[in-house]
Amino acid sequence: MSAAHPPARVVRDGHDGRAAAVRVLRDGGIVALPTDTVYGIGCALDTRGGIEALFAAKKRPPDRAIMLLLADAQQAWQLGVETAAARVLAERFWPGGMTLVLERRAAVTLPAVMTAGAPTVGLRVPAHDCPRALARHVGPFPVTSANRSGEPELQDAQAILSSLGGSVDLVVDGGPAAGGPASSVVDCSRPRPRLIRAGAIDPGSLAVTLDAAGIAHDIAAGD
Repeated sequence: MSAAHPPARVVRDGHDGRAAAVRVLRDGGIVALPTDTVYGIGCALDTRGGIEALFAAKKRPPDRAIMLLLADAQQAWQLGVETAAARVLAERFWPGGMTLVLERRAAVTLPAVMTAGAPTVGLRVPAHDCPRALARHVGPFPVTSANRSGEPELQDAQAILSSLGGSVDLVVDGGPAAGGPASSVVDCSRPRPRLIRAGAIDPGSLAVTLDAAGIAHDIAAGD
């Protein structure tokens, strides 16, 4: 976005604020929003150049995939191939701090810049009403942390205005971010699930859940 982009508007999280966010997303804008960990910035999946705008706001080269936030697990199975492991983990840990990496369905086309060119997609149902409500209205949407690349995550609406206010169109103010570790990322696109990134979910809990379902995996309790 250009330097002439007007400062972001701030709305309180709630019915009216979320309705305003849906309108901005449908109009092709960028919204900063609270999640169950930190604030994120997102756009509608079908926004032309939207994901590139997210990278530009963060001043980050498009070298890593961006996850999609979802309203529920059913949205996940519309985009990615549902496996027994993915279903078991989703039932146990969603909504929550777990991202599943699934093989993208053959009929689903996603921007290459969003997936870093991989045939997979990262999906998460967050434990926060705001992003789930937006996803119910606009569908799964790409979200990345609301901060400049290499800088700490921003914890409240005022910090977002100060750092990113000229790069986003709307800030949904949900109060201070809850913080905590990033989501655990589990790759379920392969026959044996594996942990790509340790995070909010204890690896032992992931392993025990899969063991109880009789699903072979490559997740060790100490990962």
